[in-house]
Amino acid sequence: MAKKYSRKGRVTRSAGRFGVRYGRKDRKLVADLEEKMRMPHTCAKCARPSVRRIGTGIWQCRKCGYTFAGGTFLPQTPVGLTVARSVKKATEILE
Repeated sequence: MAKKYSRKGRVTRSAGRFGVRYGRKDRKLVADLEEKMRMPHTCAKCARPSVRRIGTGIWQCRKCGYTFAGGTFLPQTPVGLTVARSVKKATEILE
């Protein structure tokens, strides 16, 4: 990624608030995670990209008001997606 400079200096990501503390790798991991967390996610009920995090593991669609529990930083965790796939496959076999 190319270094970007604004008129007043370097443009930083969300982990720029840490300054030079904690090491480059840790700051990069935090910035990547916060970017993914803050992007709009798709609602399972109304299928609009308007799901936002309102607390640790609590997500809410701003369009339809659907509130659900998910991962701490993402609405669906990789393990949760795997379990959902397994349950769907098991119910298809039973029918």
